[in-house]
Amino acid sequence: MNTRFSSVSELLQALIRIPSVNPDGAIEDGTTGEAACAEFVGAFLENECGAAVHFDEVEPGRPNVIGRLPGKSGESGAPRILFAPHTDTVSVTGMTIDPFGGEIRDGRIWGRGASDTKGTMAAMLWAFRELGDRLPELNAQISFAGFMGEETGQPGSQHFAKKYRGQYDFAIVGEPTKLEVVHTHKGCIWIDLISHGHACHGASPENGENAITKLLPIVHAIDTDLRAELATYEHPVLGTSTVNIGQLHGGSRTNIVPDRCVASLDFRETPELASDGGVMEKLRALLARHGWSDCVEIQAPVETKPLNTDIENPFVQTLLSLGSNPVGAPWFCDAAWLAELGDIPSVACGPGSIAQAHTKDEWLKVEDLEAGVDFYRRFLEAL
Repeated sequence: MNTRFSSVSELLQALIRIPSVNPDGAIEDGTTGEAACAEFVGAFLENECGAAVHFDEVEPGRPNVIGRLPGKSGESGAPRILFAPHTDTVSVTGMTIDPFGGEIRDGRIWGRGASDTKGTMAAMLWAFRELGDRLPELNAQISFAGFMGEETGQPGSQHFAKKYRGQYDFAIVGEPTKLEVVHTHKGCIWIDLISHGHACHGASPENGENAITKLLPIVHAIDTDLRAELATYEHPVLGTSTVNIGQLHGGSRTNIVPDRCVASLDFRETPELASDGGVMEKLRALLARHGWSDCVEIQAPVETKPLNTDIENPFVQTLLSLGSNPVGAPWFCDAAWLAELGDIPSVACGPGSIAQAHTKDEWLKVEDLEAGVDFYRRFLEAL
């Protein structure tokens, strides 16, 4: 594989041209996951950066790619720094540009992943390449991890965090943040409440048990009592914990008493709520108070943790000394799992804007990409 490039823009073009759509929920794209992208990144790390590389298969054909850059050893006392973007992208369905074209036009690089987050990945890799022979002289033990599966469930970062718990002093997760330091974000918990009834003909509803009407008072209590309780858990940057009743599905026909109903809830959890038992504990307590615990089945298809890294962390302060600002984010990312499961203080920081992520014409400005290279390189030099 040829990994010789003359600019970071060429590197990003090559990354975009490797389809790596997350296969969960994107079967129509005809994609096979992240393996080809991981192999490309591994070759670049080895050939251009002198890294020792290995692949950690998280799911069949879907590996994390991990590289250890030349530098200080752990015994030297040098800080252990992890750079961690993700290799997968969202679906390309509905895109109005060639998703894998990597075209440069109007000072922008176009294609799926340009912003989220192959641009950040290219900037990290190019910063390593620019440092070159100076890497061993830096006061840092530098590693790179390209995570699979970030766009659905984050299995790559969860697997890595558990396997390498406590083995890093700080992590910069690659997300498009305009090079601001996202040190905190809410957790996201999706919960399905499922009620069961007894079906019968709609002309004789007294002979059945209506699953919809059984669930309605529970949904109302969540929308009033629980919403008010969540609002008391406020973060100075992120605001309050919230709930959105996103979907309500029940019944099969108008003339049949429904025997099943599902309410799908989207909770956004502040660090304060998470530290006080979390959304699930509050929901179960509400059901118990009203005698509803046996009336519904609870399923949690999505549960991600909030991030709350102290801005006084010395590595955060180093990033801020380079002209960045500490901010919160309404989205979540791999940084939370590194912190929660891996005991690794983590932030998200990268070039480009989240406003371009997942869009039908995704792009990243060349000047922003080059600024990302400079920012990452200066961070390592500042250590």
